[in-house]
Amino acid sequence: MTQKTEAVVIGSGPGGYVAAIRLRQLGKETILIEKDRLGGVCLNIGCIPSKALIRVAKLKKQIDAAKQIGLEVTGLTIDFAKVQAWKQSVVDRLTSGVEYLCKGNNVKVIKGEARFKSPHELEVRTASGIETIETTNAIIATGSRAVEIPGFKFDGTHVITSTEALELKEIPKNFVVIGGGVTGLEIATMYAQLGSKVTVIEMLDQLLPGVDLELVRIIERTFRKLGVDYHVKSKAREYRDRKVYAVLEDGKEASYPADKVLVTVGRRPNSDNLELEKTGVKTDEHGWILADKKLQTNVPGIYAIGDVIGPPMYAHKASKEGIIVAEVIAGMSSEADFRAIAWAIFTDPEIASVGLTEAQAKEKGYDPIVGKFPFTALGRALIAGETEGFVKIVADKSSDLVLGVHIVGAEASDMISEAALAIEMGATLEDIGFTIHPHPTLPEGLMEAAEAAKGKAIHILQK
Repeated sequence: MTQKTEAVVIGSGPGGYVAAIRLRQLGKETILIEKDRLGGVCLNIGCIPSKALIRVAKLKKQIDAAKQIGLEVTGLTIDFAKVQAWKQSVVDRLTSGVEYLCKGNNVKVIKGEARFKSPHELEVRTASGIETIETTNAIIATGSRAVEIPGFKFDGTHVITSTEALELKEIPKNFVVIGGGVTGLEIATMYAQLGSKVTVIEMLDQLLPGVDLELVRIIERTFRKLGVDYHVKSKAREYRDRKVYAVLEDGKEASYPADKVLVTVGRRPNSDNLELEKTGVKTDEHGWILADKKLQTNVPGIYAIGDVIGPPMYAHKASKEGIIVAEVIAGMSSEADFRAIAWAIFTDPEIASVGLTEAQAKEKGYDPIVGKFPFTALGRALIAGETEGFVKIVADKSSDLVLGVHIVGAEASDMISEAALAIEMGATLEDIGFTIHPHPTLPEGLMEAAEAAKGKAIHILQK
C-alpha cells in the first residue's frame, strides 16, 4: 500500500507533533509517524513524569518543614505505588491531549517505525504490515537516547536509564547516580528528598558541567544538607555485587552500595535506524544530523529538528523548531534565529538561565557589569521558607544592554521567562528596573538585581 502526502513527520515528541499540527494549520496534508506513544520522551518518560515526581518530593520537604511555622504533621507515609499511579495519570492526560489536538487538526497518525527508501519515499513497519509513503517533505524529529558506558550495561533492573528511574515501584534504599548533569541531579535530588541514600559520581571537575559555578555552589550546599554524597573528578568503574566501584579524585578506590544505578552521562541521536544513507543526508561523526537555520538538511525536502540535530536538547527548543520548519515548508521566511534560549534545571532549589554568563560576555568583547540580589531579602521567599539562592543579571557597561540572567532559587523556572523576553527584545537594565513588579513576589528579585548592577538597589547594602 502506497500513500502520497505533502509532508511526513517522523517522531511525535514536542518537536514532531507541533510541526505536524502547524503544517495542517498552514494547509499542508501531513502524516505523523510514531513507533510508540504520542508525545515522545518528554511527555511519556522524561520532562513530565520527572517533574511530577519532583513535585511530590518537594511537597514532602515542605511538610517536613511545616513544624517551623507551627504546623505539626505526624505519621507521614509515602505510598509510592499511588504516587506512580498519579504521575501516570498526569502523563496519560497530556498524551491524550496530544492525540486530541492531532485529531482535531486532521493530522493523520500512523503507528509504526519509519525508514527511508529514498529521499522522498519512506517505508513504515506497522503492526498490520508495511506501508509505503511518498512525500514532498520529510521532517526528522526522532530525538535521542541514553548513552551506555563500560562496566554498566543497562539491564533495566539494577543498572537503569532515567526511564526506569521514573518508574520504580518503591523508593530505593541506596541509589547511585553516574553523571552529575541535569537529569542526574534532578533525579538525585528527588530520591534524596524521598529518603534514599544517594551518591553522585561525576567525571568532570564540577557538578552540572557548563553551568555558572556560583549557582552550582547553592546546589552543593543543598546536597550536603540532604546527605547526598557527591564526587567530582571521579570515574565509575563497574557495578558488581550490588556495589558501584569507582576511582575518586585523589586516586583512591571506593565502593558504594547500590540497589539501583542510574547512568546518565549523555545522549546519542536516534538517527541510526532511519537508513539515512539512502537519502544522502549528512551527519557529523556522532550521528547528529546537520541542519541550517531553516532546519533544512543538505538534501532538498528533508528537514530535522529537536534532539536529533544536537545540543542544546530542550523540549521547548524542539517545539519552536517544529513551528519554524512547518512555516518554512509552507513557503514562509521563518528561521531559527534565536537571540537566546532559556533553560531550567529542576533541582531544589531550581536553576534557570538565559543569555551570556559574565565570562562568556567578556569572551564576546563586552565589558560586563553584574547585579545580584539574594532571595533572603525577598519577603515572598521568607514567607515561603525558600531563602536559598539569588538572581544575577549580566549587562554591558557602556549600553546597559541585558546580556544574561541567571537564577538559583525557588520558582526560578517560572521567573526566567521575563528575562528571556527582555533579552529577545534588547532590554536594558533601566527597562527592567523601571518596570514596577508586584509585591511581595519572587520576580521582584529581577528588578532589584537590575538596580544593583547600577548601584541603586534599595533592599540590600552595596559597597
